[in-house]
Amino acid sequence: MQIFEFRNEVVADYRKYIESFISIADPRIRQKVDQELQGGLLWRDPLVQINPNFARGKKIDDLIEEKLLHPECGRIFRRSKKETDGSGYPLNLHLHQEEAIRLACEKKNYILCTGTGSGKSLSYMIPIVDHVLRAGSGRGIKGIIVYPINVLANSQARELEKFLKDG
Repeated sequence: MQIFEFRNEVVADYRKYIESFISIADPRIRQKVDQELQGGLLWRDPLVQINPNFARGKKIDDLIEEKLLHPECGRIFRRSKKETDGSGYPLNLHLHQEEAIRLACEKKNYILCTGTGSGKSLSYMIPIVDHVLRAGSGRGIKGIIVYPINVLANSQARELEKFLKDG
C-alpha cells in the first residue's frame, strides 16, 4: 500500500467518525463546519521533507588512530551492533560532528547549530564519554547536559544507553 493512500484512508475514516457525532441544526453553521472540515481543519496535508546531505567527516576509528579519542570509544560508538556479530560497523561522522569533537577534545567551547537528525547529540556525547574513559568514573561529576524539556532528556538518555549497553 502506498503511504499517501493509507494516509487518505485514515483521514477519511477519522472524518466519518468525527462527522458521526456532529449534529448542527442551523444550516449556516453546518455549512461553515463542513467547509472547515473539507479544508482540512482537523487533518493537515502530509509534510514531506528531504534531509540535506551533510559533508562527510572521518570515522570514529580514524579519530582513535589519531589518538584524539580513547580506544574504547571505537567499541562503544558503532552502528548496527545487534544486526551483526555484536561488534557492529564503524560510525561515520558528519564533518560538523568531527569538528565539534575536535574542539571538545581540545577543551575549547563550541556551539553547534544544525538541523534535526544531523547528529548534534553525538557531537557532545562522544567527547563526554571520551572524558569519562580517560579520567575514570566515580570521582565526581564529569559532565552536565541541560535539556529544555524532559521528553528530550529521556530520549537522549535512552540513545546514550543504547551505545553504552551494547558497547
